[in-house]
Amino acid sequence: MGLPEVSLGVLPGTGGTQRLPRLLGKAKALELMCEGATFSFEDGLRHGLVNELWDVPAGAPFIAKVMEYAHRFMRPGKANLAVGGIKRAVQSGLEMSLGEGLALERELQAALFVSEDAKEGLAAYGEKRKPVFKGR
Repeated sequence: MGLPEVSLGVLPGTGGTQRLPRLLGKAKALELMCEGATFSFEDGLRHGLVNELWDVPAGAPFIAKVMEYAHRFMRPGKANLAVGGIKRAVQSGLEMSLGEGLALERELQAALFVSEDAKEGLAAYGEKRKPVFKGR
């Protein structure tokens, strides 16, 4: 993986020059982009560009591992409305000033607080039980 565009005489477009510094910091991002080198997924993990590496044996169904991963973020154990709100707040918020990002977060939180899932999550917490979210 990497951003080797400098070897072609161009820069990493489609947001590469803007997103990588936000993930890695300016110095490391500049080094990787100006060097144009590719690196292993293990190095990507070390840099914080990869969350985890999976060992999927040859011939094993990759989709099963994907579904196992996806279920960590899904109902009934996780509130998909909240997961969506988190993703929107982070992705959009990074493109905004801190003040605008905080305003977006407040807006999303206000919408979630009136959801059935929030009521279920808060009730389950108070009753010391696992919540059962329905996506409403």
